[in-house]
Order: sequence, then C-alpha cells, then structure tokens
Amino acid sequence: MNHDATGLTEEHYELVISVDARRSGQYDDVDKQRMRARIYRVLETAFTHAAVARDALHLEDRGDGVLVAVQGRIAASRMLGLWLVEVHEKLRDENRGLRVPLGLRIGMHVGPVRHDERGISGRAVDLACRLADSAPARRLLDAEGADLVLVTSSSLYEDVVSSGGKFIEPERHTAARLGLKEGEVTAWFHLPGRPAPQLPADPPAEPPAAPPAPRNERTDAAQTVDDVPSEASPSEAPRTQYTVQGDMSEHRGNVYHDRVHIGRVTDRDADRGRG
Repeated sequence: MNHDATGLTEEHYELVISVDARRSGQYDDVDKQRMRARIYRVLETAFTHAAVARDALHLEDRGDGVLVAVQGRIAASRMLGLWLVEVHEKLRDENRGLRVPLGLRIGMHVGPVRHDERGISGRAVDLACRLADSAPARRLLDAEGADLVLVTSSSLYEDVVSSGGKFIEPERHTAARLGLKEGEVTAWFHLPGRPAPQLPADPPAEPPAAPPAPRNERTDAAQTVDDVPSEASPSEAPRTQYTVQGDMSEHRGNVYHDRVHIGRVTDRDADRGRG
C-alpha cells in the first residue's frame, strides 16, 4: 500500500457499494448462513457476467451484507447498468420457491476511499452505507414487495445516471431528501424493472407521553374524602379533596356534627355506647 506524507494510505476515487439484506435480524442461525450464501452468489455471478475482474474489487463481509469498493478503472456506468441488471436477475432466480424472499438494499456513491490492512474508510464509505440503511429504502422495499432497491447519491446520479446509457434509465429514479447524521442530503431511489417509485410517506410521529401524576407519599392505607362547604350548594362550591389517615371528624364553627370519635376505641368505650 502506498502512503502519503501524513503516513496515511493514499486515497483513491472509487465506487463504493453497500449491500444490506432486508430484515436480517429475523433469520435464525441456520437461515442466516443460507441468506449470506445467497448474497454472495448473487454478487459474484453479477460481477462475472458484467466482466468485472476480481482484482478490481475490494469486498468486506458485514454479516448481513457486503461492502464493496470498485477501482476507478471499472466504469461506474457499467456497475449502474449491466451489473445492477445481473444482480436483479440472479436475485429473482434465488428467490424462486422461497417462502421468505431475500430482499436487498444497495447504496452507491463515488468518492475518495482509503485502504488499510483492516479494510476501507472515508466519507464516501459512510455515505454509501447510510443510503442503503436509510428508512425510506427500507419502507420502499416493503411497500412495493420488491426484491431490490438501489439508492444513489446526488453526485453519482448527476454525473452518471442522469446521462443515461445501457440499462440506465434516469426517468425511473425518484429523488428524496434524507436526514443523516452528517446533515441533509439528496438521494435517488430506483426499483429495477419498475417505473419511478413513489416513496411511502413518513410514519406519523408518536405524541409525547403524558407526565406521570404526582404521587402523594401518604396514599398507602389512606382514604380519600370529598368535602363540600355548607355555605355553598354542591353544584356551586368547588370540591376540596382531603387525604387522611385514622379518624376524621367534620366541624363547622368548632361545633362537631354527628357522632365523633377521636382516638382509640376501648372495650369500656364500647360498653358505654351500648348503655
């Protein structure tokens, strides 16, 4: 690997492709291994049919997908055209007879990429991954019941897709604004073999949860009583709520009403009451 004056590996402009499987977390361990095998069959078959040499590719396994960097000597138009067609056709072939079809989200962007012994890095890599993992890409794949969705960056669309070419149809792409960690960006969405998609609306935001009612520390083993002042009728007077423990007596003008007992009842007191 070549290094620049800072000691870092030199950056090269490459096409970055992020491939993610739909709802990979729902696969058990056995099915996940089969899912991964299908992804690699789809990608490797497409690379072969699109005449993309293996030494022009960097592939990183991501568990539920693959991260790819394609050297600049391979035209981006070939990847957006012929290669994508081959991916779609092979994916459809793999999905025949499957109870749960494999769905793929593919994000693409061209930019500077740095290679080291552990893999690749750079803002171009981050953006390609964000595009593939975006919420609109997930919703679109489910809403349309599609096998594959492609999401390209604004610069890649403007530089390559918008000009058209073999198997590239710019009129079948739809733009949308995405709010990413790095800020808002424009992305272009495409479902191979279908007209320009209409992106599903964002789900309504959930209303904020109501704050919990204040807790009275004395509510344990307590009773609640409504008291209406005698000076006003029940319909006119505000209702005052008391929380009390033990005996409660009501008085107006220091005169107690009804039978009142304050304190503990003894056997002697009970005998007096009966007498």
